[in-house]
Parts: sequence; structure tokens; C-alpha cells
Amino acid sequence: MFSKQNLLATVAATIAMFILGYLIWGMALMSFFEEHSIVDVMKSDEEMSLAMVFLGNLATAFALSTLYGKWARGHHSAAQGFQFGAWVGFLIGVGMGLIWFGTSNFMDLTGHIAEAIVDILYYGVTGAIIALIYAASAPKAAA
Repeated sequence: MFSKQNLLATVAATIAMFILGYLIWGMALMSFFEEHSIVDVMKSDEEMSLAMVFLGNLATAFALSTLYGKWARGHHSAAQGFQFGAWVGFLIGVGMGLIWFGTSNFMDLTGHIAEAIVDILYYGVTGAIIALIYAASAPKAAA
């Protein structure tokens, strides 16, 4: 669980998730999601805790990296990592998105559909990064 591969992949994925999250939700799609929000649940910039966002990304990256390491069984490629991450994104974006849509009023259906697509891509890219780090840091076979 605390292998060199897992820890390196966790660090890389944490950084990628933090930066991608800001670029996607904090910049590129911010106005889109504001238009599709029913209730504004976001904290103001002053109230937001980047430390908590970073720790959340760290915990998620560690879980993803650990699960990926068990799922991949020593075979690592960007495509396989993307596939792994996309399934996680499907679980979160579609599965949880439908539950949230069915139980809450914070976003309309268009917003949830867009969020599901973005989640699949976001976690797919994160999975690809994890897989590439696993491949690059794999122990070299003895000749």
C-alpha cells in the first residue's frame, strides 16, 4: 500500500487533480455551472479552504492509486489508466449525479449531465497519470 509506485503516483495525481480541478471547475466551466445551479452552495473565495481542497485531492489520489495498483496487476499503460479512471468518473458522475439529482435541488439535469461527462474525463486523465507513474517507477526486471 505504501510502495514507491503508489506514493509517487499519489503525489503526481494530487498535483494534477488540484490543478485540473481549478482549471476545469474554477475557470473554464465556472459560469456554465453557475447558470445550471438552482441553489448557490459555493463558498466565496475568501471562505474557501484551499488546504482542505488539497487534502481532499490527496485522499482521493491515494485511494485511486491504491485501487489502480490492485486493479492493474502489474500491467500499466495510459490507456488502461484512463479506462480505470473513466469508470471511477462514471461511478461518481453518473451514479452519484443521479442520486444527487433525485434527492437534492442544487443543480438542474443539464448541469448533472455535464458534470458526469466532466467527471469521466477528469478521472480518466487522473487514471492515465497514475498508470504512467506506475509504469515509469516499476522495478526493473533483472537481465
